[in-house]
Amino acid sequence: MIGIYFSGTGNTKHCVEKLISLLDASAQCFPIEYVEVEDVIAKHDSLVLGYPTQFSNAPFVVRDFIDKHRSLWNGKAIFILNTMGLFSGDGTGCTARLLKKYGATVLGGLQIKMPDSVCDSRLLKKNTEENRRIVREADKRIALAAEQIRQGNYPREGLSLIAHFKGLFGQRLWFYRKTAGYTDQLKISSACIGCGLCSEVCPMGNIRMQSKRAVSGNRCTMCYRCISLCPKKAITLLGKRVIEQCRCEKYE
Repeated sequence: MIGIYFSGTGNTKHCVEKLISLLDASAQCFPIEYVEVEDVIAKHDSLVLGYPTQFSNAPFVVRDFIDKHRSLWNGKAIFILNTMGLFSGDGTGCTARLLKKYGATVLGGLQIKMPDSVCDSRLLKKNTEENRRIVREADKRIALAAEQIRQGNYPREGLSLIAHFKGLFGQRLWFYRKTAGYTDQLKISSACIGCGLCSEVCPMGNIRMQSKRAVSGNRCTMCYRCISLCPKKAITLLGKRVIEQCRCEKYE
C-alpha cells in the first residue's frame, strides 16, 4: 500500500500520512506532483488517495491527473480520503465515480474536517487553539478509521446517493465555474519582493519570475500554497487581502 495526495497547506498530507502510518508503518506517501509518481502507482495494487475538497468537488488538478493517467487505475484498489473546512457532501464520491470509470475498485471513503486553509477569507477562521482541537479530533477519527479498515470494515463516507445529492445541490451546482478547470484569477500585488518562493512551491509551475517579480499564469489549482508562504502576503485569490496564512504545522 502507498499514499498519494494533493495538498496545498498540509492538511491532506497530514491526514494521508497519519492513516498510512497506522495501516502500514513501512508504507510511503507521495504528492501527485512527484516526478516519478506514475511509476510508484504502477508498482502497487492498493493505495490511499487524498485531496482537499473545493466547493464540494475534488480539485481539478486531481480529476485532471486521474483522467490523464487513466491506464494506471485499472485493477487498483483505492481508498479515498478528502479534507474539508466545513462541508464536503460527496467529496470522495467525485473521484470515486471517475476511478470506477477507469477500472478501479473503490474500497471506501473518509471525509475529515481540518482547519480552514483559504487565507484570504474570514469565513471559517478560528483561533489557534480551536484549530489544534480540530486536528486532534481529526487524528482520532483517522485512528478509528484505521482500526475499522484493519478489520475489513471500510468507512464509506461521501459515496452514497444521498451524499451525492448533498454535494451537488449544496455547493457544486452553485460554484461549478470555480472548479471546472484551472483558474487565471491569482493576483500578485506590488508588495512582491521577487524572492521566488511562490514559483518554487507551486505544484503547477504556474508562477514564473520576470524582471524580479512574480507573475502568475492561467493554471492555478487554488491550493493556496503560495499564498500561505509568501513572506509579504502579496498574493491573493478569492479575496482581496490575506487574513491569515494557514499551514497545518501551526496547529500540530
